[in-house]
Amino acid sequence: MVQPGGGMPDMQQILQQAQQMQEQLATAQEELANTEVSGSSGGGLVTATVTGGMELKDVTIDPSVVDPNDTETLSDLVVAAVRDAMASAQQLSEEKFGPLAGGLGGEGGLGGLGLPGGM
Repeated sequence: MVQPGGGMPDMQQILQQAQQMQEQLATAQEELANTEVSGSSGGGLVTATVTGGMELKDVTIDPSVVDPNDTETLSDLVVAAVRDAMASAQQLSEEKFGPLAGGLGGEGGLGGLGLPGGM
């Protein structure tokens, strides 16, 4: 992107790349928000469903695990299922945004834009 003879990079091209990356990011965010993943605990007795945007959508509890004298175990199972679902959503997010982060230099920088000094 640097002009022959060591001149400045083509700003028009840099702006076009930035706009394309912004559009890709918006598309990925929308897809992620519309994707649901599930997590479970207790061998599937409790299941939680969250979106890729980390919004809890549903918790399903098998009636056999409901014991009025032991609500602590039920609470633990619900928390474990939600954590499992959140971990799946986080992994999905990393998979979705990984390629876009690489375009930003891999570590949130702008190395992919070919600017001098690693920017």
